[in-house]
Amino acid sequence: MIIRSASDLPRARRQAIDADTYAAASAIVDDVRERGWPALVAHAERLGDVLPGAPLVFDRAALLAARDALPRETRALLERTADRIRRFSERQRAALTDMTTTIDGGSAGHVVAPIERAGCYVPGGRFPLPSTALMTAVTARVAGVSEVWVASPKPAPITLAAAAVAGADALLGAGGAQAIAALAYGAGSVPSCDAVVGPGNRWVTAGKKLVAGDVLIDALAGPSELVVLADDAADPSTVAADLLGQAEHDPDAVPVVVCLGRDFVARVEAELTRQLADLPTAATARAALENGFAVVASDLDEAIEVCDELSPEHLELCVEDASAIAPRLRNYGALFVGAIAAEVLGDYGAGPNHVLPTARTARWTGGLSVMTFLRVRTWMKVDDLEAAAPVIRDAATLARLEGLEAHARAAERRLRP
Repeated sequence: MIIRSASDLPRARRQAIDADTYAAASAIVDDVRERGWPALVAHAERLGDVLPGAPLVFDRAALLAARDALPRETRALLERTADRIRRFSERQRAALTDMTTTIDGGSAGHVVAPIERAGCYVPGGRFPLPSTALMTAVTARVAGVSEVWVASPKPAPITLAAAAVAGADALLGAGGAQAIAALAYGAGSVPSCDAVVGPGNRWVTAGKKLVAGDVLIDALAGPSELVVLADDAADPSTVAADLLGQAEHDPDAVPVVVCLGRDFVARVEAELTRQLADLPTAATARAALENGFAVVASDLDEAIEVCDELSPEHLELCVEDASAIAPRLRNYGALFVGAIAAEVLGDYGAGPNHVLPTARTARWTGGLSVMTFLRVRTWMKVDDLEAAAPVIRDAATLARLEGLEAHARAAERRLRP
């Protein structure tokens, strides 16, 4: 691994979308928005999402049939995982409550309410990802979303089944920008959704950027990232295993270790070599390791500063007294406290969501949660004119300071008998 110092970190965010992909995706999105179903079918067939004439939409009955066809053990696995995600999401939802307070002359507050429709994208490239169907659709359902669609190209039976277990209403068997456009604007029986969420490749990311503003999107996902903060007590074989777990995601994944000595880096490198020898996904993992690096910090304080600067998607704390270190970290998508709390447990449904911010965006946003699908709507009621008079006069004065006389007169009208 390349060894970097704390003063030599890659600071520039990689562009999530190249110009050529963005231009081509824009043409696809415009076509689906304007022509609807015929355009969706044409692009899905042209790009290999579906064979000509094969079904493109799987209704609830088809999803349930896929679920019921699973081996009993596999169905039970999906249902256990969905239940863990559901329980965590329910606790999140319970923490978000309506509020009422007093204001001059009356009361005000907010109501927390779900959106009506959500579109959840599930990648389906090299491998099916049923875990992402669970992460996105279960969370939307717990938030109270009335109608949930999943989109996934060439969906495997396990993906259809996971959509059923997650409570999805239907699945669109298309991917890329064409699927994002269909979820955003509607096409045939696919309704226009209020939110389009979920990870995907550069075509999905381009599509989400193009529809943002017309619908809510969660984030523009870049390559997956893991930073392992390790001290001298950490187990190099465990650190290497976790780095490889991240590296096998994608050739563009970014595995990083932040530690306190070059000798620890050497021990991790030796373990990487040993574990790669019989890893079925070694080719992908080796490519991703080329993107990764090690940072040797002078002490734990500097190591923490490095992690905050990197602001990774996933941050593991393989250090002594990890619980004491955890509150000192500020920027991450998901934090894994202690050597037992492997990042893979987050990927596969311990509870918190695995759809997380990448490319240093954890500095200003968090991962997918029930909050993604909720709106905070405010309200105000004024029924005591005498008590409200001071704020009415202030409103009129402020309006005139801004040159908005009609605003001032509208406020002052309330003071008339």
